[in-house]
Amino acid sequence: MMGKTEPRLYTPPLRELTPETSLGFACIEYARTVLKKTLYPWQEWVLIHLLEITGELGGEWRFRFRTVLIEVSRQNGKTVLSEVIASFFLNVLGVDSIFGTSLSLDKAEEVWEAVINDQEMIPELKADIDRVSRTNGNKRLILTGLRQYKVGAPTRRAGRGDSNDLVMLDELREHRDWETWSAAAASTNAKPNGLIVCFSNAGDPDSVVLRQLRSTALEAEDGTTGLFEWSAPDGAETDDIEALAQANPALGYGYVTERALMANRQTFPENKFRSECMCQQVETILPQPFPDGTWDAGVDPASFIAGESELYYGIDLSSDRRWTTIGVCGLREDGDWHVEVVARRVGTEWAIEWFRARQARRRMKLAFQSRGAPVSGLAEQICTLPGVERFGIEGPELPAGFGRFWDAVAAAEPDRGGQRIYHLPQPILDQPAKTAQIKNLGGGATVIDRMKSPDDVAPLMSVIVAFTAATAPVQEKKKIYGSAYNQEGHSFVMV
Repeated sequence: MMGKTEPRLYTPPLRELTPETSLGFACIEYARTVLKKTLYPWQEWVLIHLLEITGELGGEWRFRFRTVLIEVSRQNGKTVLSEVIASFFLNVLGVDSIFGTSLSLDKAEEVWEAVINDQEMIPELKADIDRVSRTNGNKRLILTGLRQYKVGAPTRRAGRGDSNDLVMLDELREHRDWETWSAAAASTNAKPNGLIVCFSNAGDPDSVVLRQLRSTALEAEDGTTGLFEWSAPDGAETDDIEALAQANPALGYGYVTERALMANRQTFPENKFRSECMCQQVETILPQPFPDGTWDAGVDPASFIAGESELYYGIDLSSDRRWTTIGVCGLREDGDWHVEVVARRVGTEWAIEWFRARQARRRMKLAFQSRGAPVSGLAEQICTLPGVERFGIEGPELPAGFGRFWDAVAAAEPDRGGQRIYHLPQPILDQPAKTAQIKNLGGGATVIDRMKSPDDVAPLMSVIVAFTAATAPVQEKKKIYGSAYNQEGHSFVMV
């Protein structure tokens, strides 16, 4: 069995990739003719895609991406790939400054020393060496014209004070906070063609930087963040050799063998084997919030809310207060429910303007968790707009609403019956719908556990609260939302 050259998940190119639209072809040629390195097919594939450009090489051009995330199982050739990229940027593109870091300084130095060795051993490259500094805290390769390649420890000072054309971050899964990322990534801001290349295998719930970058890339496939992920499909068995070939693109080309992988399978705990050898997020073995397969069963690309249906909007804010998400819920023409995320952006002020621009055309019902949630203050502010009806959800209605939502998702199971929830294929919603963790409040009452969930649950919460408001009994709406109702039970004023 040979490893799969094409990753399972990746950001598609904007146009056909040729030597005129990607510098990857030149990088591969440089590796072959100058560095005398034979690359694996997957390494060539990713070079072509990550070095995609916009514009024309003969005129104005830029790298298509500012940030690239490469996820692949361990021992598949990330170190050699890093070495080739760094050497190409120094010697062919002639950039001023490269910075590299890893889980430990030793790992970053491994790539750095390999580049130095190539530079010293290849005559046409050796002539460009000015000096090599191996002083602790000041390790750098300096070439003529003051071009340099530096390495540093993964700390809040990583790359700080420098202006780098290329930043390479290895083992991104170990970044448990944003300190190293903020320092290193910001060092490319003054470079119009700055590029950050990140390498990692799959992370765990504490891999906050990796998870956010991955989520951003999946959400915006035409943005400046590129994702190239060689991983086994969700639900794959640990002895599925096809799945292992998808996660190990070097399988059969070098030192990665089926025998070695099967030996690891026998000795590793399952969660470690899935992370290290199948490049699967750890949540693949965590309990999912809904019955197995029911969330995926609700995917319907053609689903939409019927024109005559009332619309209930929901809003939620990520725990770090960075991302605001707006969801919507309404009835389909067949009488089942439709939910979707309609907006998600960084910050909060945009959400106020989003509702202000729409409330003049129709009254808008806005649901949110009114106590104990980051979004409470923002939502109350939006509800002061004249056309926005307030549906503040708190107390027993939180677990009651989630219970109704759970039942509607689970209705996809055979013979269960009841109204179902359908939704569009939206990665930003699908991810937390499969990874959110549940908090048991006792007596059968449950809610989403914001703190223990590995992904931002705001997209999921936005549709849950919208659904909660849409499905609340009339008497419950009177009690909780303080609404006035006419004789038919329809609200005509909301304060």
